[in-house]
Amino acid sequence: MVKISLKSVWARKRRLTSIFLAVFLGVAFLSGTLALGDTIRTNFNTLFSDVTKGTDAVVRSATKVDASRAQVNRGPVDASLVGRVRAVDGVAKAEPSVQGYGALIGKDGKAIGGNGPPRQAANWVNDPDLNPYRLVEGRAPQAADEVVVNRGAAKKGDLHVGDTTTVQTPEPVRVRIVGIATFGTADGFGGVTYTAFTLDAAQRHLLARPGQVSSILVKAAPGLSQQAVVQHIRSGLPAGDEAITGAQLTKENIDDINRIFLNFLTTFLVVFAGIALLVATFSIYNTFSIVAAQRTRETALVRAVGAMRRQVLASVVLEALLVGLVASVAGLFGGLGIAGLLKGLFDSFGFALPAGGLVFKGSTVVVSLVVGVAVTLLAGAGPALRSSRVRPLAALREVAVDRTSASGPRAVAGLALVGIGAAVVLATVIGDGGAVLARAGLGALLTIVGVVVFGPVVARPASAVLGAPLARLRGVTGSLARGNAMRNPRRTSGTAAALMVGVGVVTLFTVFAGSLKASIDHSVSKSFGGDLVVSGGRFGAAALSPRLAGDVGGLSQVQTAVGLGRGAARLGTSNRQVTIADPAALEVVLDLGVTSGSIHDLGARQLAVSKKTADDKGWHVGAVVPLTFVDGTTADFTIGAVYENRDIVEDVVLSRAAWAPHAVQDVDSSVLIKLQAGVSLPAGRAVVDRVVSAYGAPSVQDRQEYVDSVTQNVNMILGLIYVLLALAIVIALMGIANTLSLSIHERTRELGLLRAVGQTRGQLRSMVRWESVIMSSFGAVGGLGVGVFLGWALVKAAASAPGSAADLGVFSVPAGQLLVVLVLGALAGVLAGFRPARRAARLNVLEAIATE
Repeated sequence: MVKISLKSVWARKRRLTSIFLAVFLGVAFLSGTLALGDTIRTNFNTLFSDVTKGTDAVVRSATKVDASRAQVNRGPVDASLVGRVRAVDGVAKAEPSVQGYGALIGKDGKAIGGNGPPRQAANWVNDPDLNPYRLVEGRAPQAADEVVVNRGAAKKGDLHVGDTTTVQTPEPVRVRIVGIATFGTADGFGGVTYTAFTLDAAQRHLLARPGQVSSILVKAAPGLSQQAVVQHIRSGLPAGDEAITGAQLTKENIDDINRIFLNFLTTFLVVFAGIALLVATFSIYNTFSIVAAQRTRETALVRAVGAMRRQVLASVVLEALLVGLVASVAGLFGGLGIAGLLKGLFDSFGFALPAGGLVFKGSTVVVSLVVGVAVTLLAGAGPALRSSRVRPLAALREVAVDRTSASGPRAVAGLALVGIGAAVVLATVIGDGGAVLARAGLGALLTIVGVVVFGPVVARPASAVLGAPLARLRGVTGSLARGNAMRNPRRTSGTAAALMVGVGVVTLFTVFAGSLKASIDHSVSKSFGGDLVVSGGRFGAAALSPRLAGDVGGLSQVQTAVGLGRGAARLGTSNRQVTIADPAALEVVLDLGVTSGSIHDLGARQLAVSKKTADDKGWHVGAVVPLTFVDGTTADFTIGAVYENRDIVEDVVLSRAAWAPHAVQDVDSSVLIKLQAGVSLPAGRAVVDRVVSAYGAPSVQDRQEYVDSVTQNVNMILGLIYVLLALAIVIALMGIANTLSLSIHERTRELGLLRAVGQTRGQLRSMVRWESVIMSSFGAVGGLGVGVFLGWALVKAAASAPGSAADLGVFSVPAGQLLVVLVLGALAGVLAGFRPARRAARLNVLEAIATE
């Protein structure tokens, strides 16, 4: 039986090519995503290790505010502490370090970098043991207006030694480039832009108050361990400061990047790999089912000459195992290319990832091989069992052994699964409590499985309806295509299932993104009462000078201009993002939907919180809560207002008078502007443009442009999702093409008879293509319906989930986009049916008629 299995695989290599490709693509995507995740983690680990490899200890503030959507924020330490640390026994070197935001302006007048990696400014540390950057051209800065920049930023900005440019800190600072540096041997630290001042200049531009530094870098005396030097330093530190080893700092940096970015990225990619494997499973199952049905006579003959049922079963399983193993091994090598393509994809969408050699761990090999083989065996198990049940007597009969219609138990099971899944989804949306998204996910999974199981029950009537226009428009050819799709509903449904899953996921994300954009559009349009917005950037750590709002507000054409700052603080026991603004001016341009209290009257010891935060914590106007700033200061603040709209501001609004004494580097993210009555938008925009040009020329937007920019990130993420889902759609189309090819083999005699009675090759090709269109349309329509329902559930579940950051108040079905998805799904059938149609048209008429 082993020899028979091997010969069977070799004899049917064309039929199994589709299975091989489906497994290959699925495993390649899985191994590629895992390898990319491992590569990025390793590269970041190497980068962070290089940053601290010469640092044995770091002295810093013990107070940290760990904001969920940003890096950890810490206050500065007193500069006088540097001398005290240098005097500690066992300290060989101690250098002050100042770090902050600094956007380097390129030769084209635009800020370099951003879109994820920070724009970093610092002081140049002369000691090479404590500075990972190395001068490769020019010299270190010596004057207040001199800087060193990293080579990667210099290349992107077309800057050279001797050039004069501007650094936004966020105040515009004119500087002269006197040196170019590399990070070790690399052009920079990941995608970070680096600008280094002298120590005095860095303190003046990057810190709010003089006489402070961000941290102190320490080199231990020879023979002294990191832990030992830290113990020496700790004994002399004032309260509120701490000392940690360089190894601890490296671990913290790695843990932070994992928590903030890498864990999400890996999960994001693995989810799409799972979708690709799910679609591949449907294609593999359908192919094995058709092959098993076509081998009925062969299987029965083997049984008739003495083979046992378990031997037949083992033979089919062995075929699946061989194909799955070979395809999975090939997929491992394909994953190398997929990892490179994914990195290029993320780079093209603005998510710059650190460069480095590809890392392929043993766990990636094991997981990819096990999953690939398991998926193939799982998909082939059902057809193998059915094949083993064929009785030897069937070999002597000219009857079809494979049932083409849907059974009663299947209909009952499908309806039950759909009903249970929909009930769980509806209960999640209507009810409340924890694990909302988890319950919604379980309901969605049950619904999808139920629809797939129930598919054959509705495939015949659905094919009849979808193919009805063909019968009228294409005559006999259309009628034959419609009849072929209706003839075997199990095959039609199985073929369309893979495409249905792919289209369903595309529709789900499209509906969710459309609802998110509609909600933001509605909320921003309703709350923003201004005319213009000065924006620091589309996303990333862009910053504006707080002086900009005052300069713009001083124009005679402007009624009010208010800057919105961003910061982080600990409110009670929770870390929160904070919006800093002038409350009186904010109320003029922004309607926050205040439900109690007053934004306008916020004092220096008052703050406003969102209604969601107030409800979660049980707070109300008049409640007193402790607020801890990054400089370590804790003060009691009274809640002076509660508001609903939080699309433009964060969960906490604080006056600049309350924030400024504790700010490390005070920055604004945008400026909201309301023009004087009678001033036209073009005229107001022109004068605002002239003012902001001195601040690095940030973009000036009107209301609609601002709304579009707020939702632009959603479009970018959605585009990335579409590209990733394209692989699943390709696998689904391969499944349709393979099913048609196998059905053509099964219908060889039938096709020969059609040709014999006068059907032309062109009509035969058209019939096969239209049959493919009906199948793909069935999958696209089913996926559209399931995707809209689950998209609605996801919107409602996300809106009610505890701690949700999204205000999804509007459910929106983007009809235009979904119509495009539907049309593309149907047209995909033409592509899938192209090769099978050509193959059918090439059949020799006489040989086809003589086929048994």
